[in-house]
Amino acid sequence: TSPTATSPTATSAGPTTTSAAPAATSATPSPTDQPTPSASATRAGLPHVFPVRATNVAYHPTHSAYPGTDIFADCGEPVVAVTDGTIGEVSRRDRYDKQGPQGPYNGGLSVSVLGDDGVRYYGSHLTKVAAGIAPGVRVRAGQQLGTVGRTGNANNVCHLHFGISPPCLGEDGWWIRRGVVWPAPYLDSWRKGGNREPAKEVAAWHRKHGCPEQPGSR
Repeated sequence: TSPTATSPTATSAGPTTTSAAPAATSATPSPTDQPTPSASATRAGLPHVFPVRATNVAYHPTHSAYPGTDIFADCGEPVVAVTDGTIGEVSRRDRYDKQGPQGPYNGGLSVSVLGDDGVRYYGSHLTKVAAGIAPGVRVRAGQQLGTVGRTGNANNVCHLHFGISPPCLGEDGWWIRRGVVWPAPYLDSWRKGGNREPAKEVAAWHRKHGCPEQPGSR
C-alpha cells in the first residue's frame, strides 16, 4: 500500500530502478553481471548517518507488508548517503502507473548505495536525483543523493522510503531492494549520532534466504 496523510504507517509497495546495476528495470527483472562484495572487501566501523538531513522528520518502527521505513519530511529536504560506498541503482524517471505493474516502478525516482560494509541502502520517492549520481560513482557518508519527494506510489505524501538489504548482485529484484530487515533500530541510533551497524543482521538474512527469485519466496 501507499502512505496517506492520515496514516503514516501505510507505506509504498516496492522500489524501482532504471540503471544497469544489481537489479531489474522491468516487471520481470533480469540479472546483471556484477560481483557481490566479498567479506574481505567490506569494512567494519564505517560511519553511518541518518538518511534525511532535516530537523522535522518522523517515521514509524513498522511498515506494511515487508520490512522498510517511510521517513516523513518536507519535499525538497536533502537525502544523503548513509555510509561510504558506491552507487548501485539509479532511477531518474518516474514510470509508476496505477494501472500498470505494482512493484517494479512503485519507488518513482530512487537511488541505492552499496555500502563498503556490504549492505545496500535504498531510498525512493525522490523529487530529484542529485547531479553526478550514477552507478559506480563513489560517495561518502552524508553526501547528498537527491531530495525528498512524492514520486511513484507515494500517494502525494512527501517522504523517503528507506530499505536495507544485501546486494544480491546478478540475481536481484525490487522485492529485495525495497528492504528485508527492519531499519528503525538503526535509524534510531543514527538520528542520535550513534553508529549501530546492520551488516551482521543483513548477512544473517542473506545466509538464510539467499537471493529470492520472486516476491514472497523468502
